[in-house]
Amino acid sequence: MTAETRILACDIGNTHVCFGIYCGRSLEAAWRIRTDPKETEDELKAKILQIISVNGVQREAVGGAIVASVVPPLTDTMVQCLESLFGIRVIVVGPGVKTGVAVLMDNPREVGADRIVNAVAAATKYPGGSIVVDTGTATTFDCISPAAEYLGGAIAPGIAISSEALFLRAAKLPKVEIARPPSCIGKNTIESMQSGIFFGYVGLVDGMIERLKAELPFTPKVIATGGYARFLGSESRRIEIIDEHLTLDGLAIIFEKNGPPPAR
Repeated sequence: MTAETRILACDIGNTHVCFGIYCGRSLEAAWRIRTDPKETEDELKAKILQIISVNGVQREAVGGAIVASVVPPLTDTMVQCLESLFGIRVIVVGPGVKTGVAVLMDNPREVGADRIVNAVAAATKYPGGSIVVDTGTATTFDCISPAAEYLGGAIAPGIAISSEALFLRAAKLPKVEIARPPSCIGKNTIESMQSGIFFGYVGLVDGMIERLKAELPFTPKVIATGGYARFLGSESRRIEIIDEHLTLDGLAIIFEKNGPPPAR
């Protein structure tokens, strides 16, 4: 691999698959597609080729790839797609992959790959201890010590899941856009629902952060990432840093720690 070789980082989540093109640790392009566990290898190839072309990335420049996935049915398909497309071996985040982070959990294998990747990025970019709030399909709260140890955390239903459940389980309530209403006191049903969803969820996030901080023996930085990070972070009183590409950055860091695998 040369200094000009690009690395493709791929984060497979329950709702979206996020991609990033890196030169070293520098992110040059990022995009996402909707997660479809039934998507074929050929369909993925077509999408990826089109997107890298639009972003001005030459297919031959991609000399490595790394994948983190919480959607097992799509993992092998994605790996086969990338290996075939670029003629490379793909690193899949999991047991045996060097991360530099000690996982202090009862069963480290239970921890989602995305949470470990976030911990690696936080420990590297924001040393001194942190809480990472990842706002995706689920909202996860992860605690990383100043010694780069993954201490554990919490998992809550994401804001979109919460909103959908309200619509599905309450017969007389409509489906509403997830948005910040004009005020907390709603003047109609839609504003009232938006208030409960938005301000209620910000309260959940801030409340969890306060409880986690109270149990930590250090003062953590609080970092938000994921699809709703900026939306929720605009109102949160406890989120200090919004880093939308934290997970992709973590993948680039892990790739660097492990070195390129042998070519196919």
